[in-house]
Amino acid sequence: MWSRREWLIASASAMAGLMGCENQRAEARPTRIRVDPESRSVTGIIPAMMTRDGAGVRLRRSIGHSQLSDLDPFLLLDEFHSSDPDDYIRGFPWHPHRGFETVTYVIDGAVEHQDTLGDHGHLGPGTIQWMTAGHGIIHSEMPRGREGNLWGFQLWVNLPARLKHTRPRYQDMPANQIPEVSLGDGRARVVAGKFRNVSGPVTGIAVDPLFLDIAMPGGGTLSESMPAQHRAFVYVIAGSIRLGQRMQPVATNELVILSPGSNITCVADGPARFLLAAARSIGEPIARGGPFVMNTPEEIRQAWQDYQDGHLLEG
Repeated sequence: MWSRREWLIASASAMAGLMGCENQRAEARPTRIRVDPESRSVTGIIPAMMTRDGAGVRLRRSIGHSQLSDLDPFLLLDEFHSSDPDDYIRGFPWHPHRGFETVTYVIDGAVEHQDTLGDHGHLGPGTIQWMTAGHGIIHSEMPRGREGNLWGFQLWVNLPARLKHTRPRYQDMPANQIPEVSLGDGRARVVAGKFRNVSGPVTGIAVDPLFLDIAMPGGGTLSESMPAQHRAFVYVIAGSIRLGQRMQPVATNELVILSPGSNITCVADGPARFLLAAARSIGEPIARGGPFVMNTPEEIRQAWQDYQDGHLLEG
C-alpha cells in the first residue's frame, strides 16, 4: 500500500513536468500495447473551468457547466487544489441538499463536515465521504488546510426518482479502509465498485458505481474490463495519458468522456494520476435548482418551499 507521502510524490513528479503548460496536449509517442476491439473510445475532452463556489472557494469544474451540464448520472465534478488559504478557507457554510448524492474525496489537507441531523466528521487525507442527501439535509463543509494545502474533489451523483425522498445517510471511509490494487509499478485505490476482484468500501448505491484513483509510472499501461453500458469518464489529476481506441492524448485538468465498451485502455506518457468513474445511467428528466436536483421544476419549487418553511428534513 502506498503511503500518503508516496501518493503526493507521484502526483508532484507528474505535475513538475507540466509547469507552464498544463493545458497543452501531450505528444503521442509509440508504445506497444494491444487495444482490445471492445475498448472504449474517447467521445469528448472537456477542459476544467476555473470558477468559485460556496463562500468563495476557488476550484476547477469539469462537469456542471456550460460545456457539460451533466453526464448522467454524474451531475458535477469539482477539484479544489491550492496552497493559498485565501482560495478555500471560507469553505461551504450551511446549505441544503435534496435529491442526489455528494461524494467528497480528500487527497491532502482536511475538510470538517457537520449537519443539522447531528452528524460531525473530519475528512483527512485519503478519506472518502459518500453522502446520500435523499429527502433533505442541511450541512456545512469547511476546509481545514494542513500546512496551507488543500486538495480534493467533490462529485455529485444523481438519484432515481424512486429514491429522491429516501432517508439521508453517510458512508465515511478513512484512508486505511480503501483497498489498493497493484498495477505493476502503479496503484489503484478502489473507492467503490469492483476492480480486479477487489471491492471498494462504498456499497448500496443505486447506480452501481465504479470509482478508482489510479497512479501510473511513465510508460505504464492499463487494459481492464469494466461494465460495458455504464456511463464513464476519466479526469486527469496529474501528468498526461493516452486513452481509448486511438490512444488520444489527454492532459492534466481535462475530463474525458468515454463511449460504451467492455474495456478501457490507456498509456501514461510520464508519471500520471487520474480518476476513473463509471455508473449506470438513470435516464430520467433532470431539474436543477441550486442545491436541489429533482425531476421537474415543480419539485424544485417544492424543495425551496420546504426549505424556507423548515420542512426540508421531514422525510
